[in-house]
Amino acid sequence: MFHQIRAAALAAAFSFVAFAAPQAHAQAVPIPGEQARSLPVVAYNGMAVSQDVTASRVAVDVLRRGGNAVDAAIALGLALAVTLPEAGNLGGGGFMLVHLAKEKKTVAIDYRELAPADTPVDVFLDEKGDFVPRKSQDSGLGVGVPGTVAGLALALEKYGSGRFSFADLAAPAAALARNGVPVVDGLLDSLTRSARRLERHPSSKAIFLQPDGKPPARGALLVQKDLAATLDAIGRDGKRAFYEGPVAERIVAAVRAAGGRMTIDDLKNYTAIERAPVRGTFRGREILSMPPPSSGGVHIVEILNILEGFRLSDMGLNSAETIHLMAEAMKLAYADRSEYLGDPDFVKVPVAALTSKRYADALRATISATATRPARDIKPGEIAPYESDQTTHFSVVDSDGNAVSNTYTLNFSYGVGIVADGTGVMLNNELDDFAAKPNAPNAFGLVGGAANAPGPRKRPLSSMSPTMVFRDGELEIVTGSPGGSRIITTVLQIILNIVEHGLNAAEASEAPRIHHQWTPDELRVERGLSVDTMRLLQGKGHRINIGSSMGSTQTIHRVGGLLMGAADTRQRGTGAAGY
Repeated sequence: MFHQIRAAALAAAFSFVAFAAPQAHAQAVPIPGEQARSLPVVAYNGMAVSQDVTASRVAVDVLRRGGNAVDAAIALGLALAVTLPEAGNLGGGGFMLVHLAKEKKTVAIDYRELAPADTPVDVFLDEKGDFVPRKSQDSGLGVGVPGTVAGLALALEKYGSGRFSFADLAAPAAALARNGVPVVDGLLDSLTRSARRLERHPSSKAIFLQPDGKPPARGALLVQKDLAATLDAIGRDGKRAFYEGPVAERIVAAVRAAGGRMTIDDLKNYTAIERAPVRGTFRGREILSMPPPSSGGVHIVEILNILEGFRLSDMGLNSAETIHLMAEAMKLAYADRSEYLGDPDFVKVPVAALTSKRYADALRATISATATRPARDIKPGEIAPYESDQTTHFSVVDSDGNAVSNTYTLNFSYGVGIVADGTGVMLNNELDDFAAKPNAPNAFGLVGGAANAPGPRKRPLSSMSPTMVFRDGELEIVTGSPGGSRIITTVLQIILNIVEHGLNAAEASEAPRIHHQWTPDELRVERGLSVDTMRLLQGKGHRINIGSSMGSTQTIHRVGGLLMGAADTRQRGTGAAGY
């Protein structure tokens, strides 16, 4: 059955695992009040954690019926397209790590959106050569060729259990879309925030808003019949139903009506790609994360390499000394991101150099323990000659230790705000992640250069960071987060909180977070740090910005025979489910 176990009692829980028979098919017992925030959900046989508890339960039902982690992840990903329309999607793209326990093999599936073939390097500039944010954020020019359906199809074909067809896994999502999901918690919050954006587009307004442009009343049912029909078609005919035929034609029509350049051939020619994960080590663990065109894996490993030379555990969780060192390491990595990272099919990304221990030693030597280094004095490092905000993440582990860590996105909340009429498919504005021109910040304040310039059939650089941690060759942690430019530092802190500071998955998720991305030169912190800590940081020269919450991590910590799941409570409606 599900268990909610007090952090202080986890050791006792481990002591009886060898004697307690796994129990199935029971529901989690919730613990009321703030106390529940630091308690993971614990199960024996399988676990799914996502930003929507209904979708997590869909995944667990697949596990219970004999599916593996990949089967469950596909059902979960399709369900989130219905229950979390601000970020879950068919019309976006993302990255998936798949771990196969028996083969001791981990693969990375890149289903990132592509720029259409007719995408010039100056696509987002005006006649004077100035960046025009509206072009990349609010028009069809910002819509990348969606990759989600192709990525899920590839994962099922190569790594599914063989017990479930695409139709089997799409059916729960189609039923949710057809019957409606209640507008409560996170869904109500997102529709309220994005109502003005959605109201501008009749196809979106008709689905998500009332006739007067206001969000639905609390508890009303959000019915998405066109999306249900699209899911049925995908289940019946696979990815071809999305990339060819009526659905593809309607997507292209919507993009072009909004000023974009996408064609039927762009959709028909889309391919998801398998890549080798980025690998690193930290405190005797092996870290596996997403390679380029994600910048996440490279810079998580780079920052961990720098911090491995400090005893953060002795300094204390979120002490001024610990935060200072984390921030200084973050700045160095984000400076490198601006110079070296891009689509590896078009530029040579020096992954080995950036993730080497020797390079980290050189960077660490530039860090002062007593004073911050101004961003203006930090340039991308001299390496050896080696070779969004509204995103969502989910994690799944099955009884055999197979695992999926998946992050996918529309970029902005509800992407470009346009539903392709007659399909229910919300379109992304992911091409804003390109560097429109050198040093022109995107919507998340990130700058870049030629390595991440727009171009035909290029994948824009991303911060999405689905990540796994292994100890003695065995899976230990599966995690990831949304959060735009803050994804990298959010995932980093989950790893540090568990591995370095000994927190359980829920405690690690709820601890206050910090972020520094080199430019702008400010240390962003969540509420919850003590005034004394912030004063000490200011004394070291940090300019502190106390901001809103960062990320929404979905983490599974595997210890012995237990799976401990923690869904971040920074957003409402998240949930871990297991059996």
